Amino acid sequence: MTVLYEVRDRAALITLNRPRYRNAQNSAMTYALDDAFTRAVDDPGVAVIVLAGAGDHFSAGHDIGTPERDADESFTRRAAQWWDHTDKAGADRRMARELEVYLGMCRRWREIPKPSIAMVQGACVAGGLMLAWVCDLIVAADDAFFADPVLRMGIPGVEYFAHPWVAGPRFAREMLFTGDRFSAQRAYEVGMVNRVVPRERLADETFALAGRIATMPPFGLALAKRAVNLCEDQMGLRAGMDSVFGLHHVAHAHNAETSADSLGGMDAAAMKKAAR
Repeated sequence: MTVLYEVRDRAALITLNRPRYRNAQNSAMTYALDDAFTRAVDDPGVAVIVLAGAGDHFSAGHDIGTPERDADESFTRRAAQWWDHTDKAGADRRMARELEVYLGMCRRWREIPKPSIAMVQGACVAGGLMLAWVCDLIVAADDAFFADPVLRMGIPGVEYFAHPWVAGPRFAREMLFTGDRFSAQRAYEVGMVNRVVPRERLADETFALAGRIATMPPFGLALAKRAVNLCEDQMGLRAGMDSVFGLHHVAHAHNAETSADSLGGMDAAAMKKAAR
């Protein structure tokens, strides 16, 4: 199973379960994750959602090269912002898929009415950032590291472009312009994560926080979450994200015309080699 689900007290623990591939996100995982979020929202016994990654890493991002990469497969669409991508070509194909499995899904998860906490260890890279950022809070282990290195592909950031809102404009530029990794402590300093804890205490600290939140009135929590999301949107998050999604696809189209593929010829091995 690509995603595991269990309930601990009043917290639903949703675990990305492709540790062999550092929890790289193929479509099967993405749709299973959507099912798990829906299950947690519909369960009246769940007050808080904890999102975790199995193994040493939270998530190394989108699956761009494992044997189980399934970008050409069709799934029952939930975000449904565009038509199915599998019988389309060119920019239509790329945009249709990414509106569904990346931007559309992430927006659904950000807007669910129950508070969510990302419990992050090891790598949280590119698409991994998107999964952490849709959560309301982030608790990071002291071994966690973060990066959005997709500028190496000639692409101006991941599809769910929340960088200036979650880390501030200046650090967002540094993150994007260098593609370098940054530590959990640095992420805490710029306000991107809420807490940094020893690796061996990560689960205990995260579930203690979830338990504290779970004592609050559920409707009040839902309204407070919606209030903050609405304020972020008034600060330009949603409109900015829509605009940058267009730039993201200009970059894909440019790469497709001028290089080996829509990723600028940068496969998973090349990206890993360039990481620092």
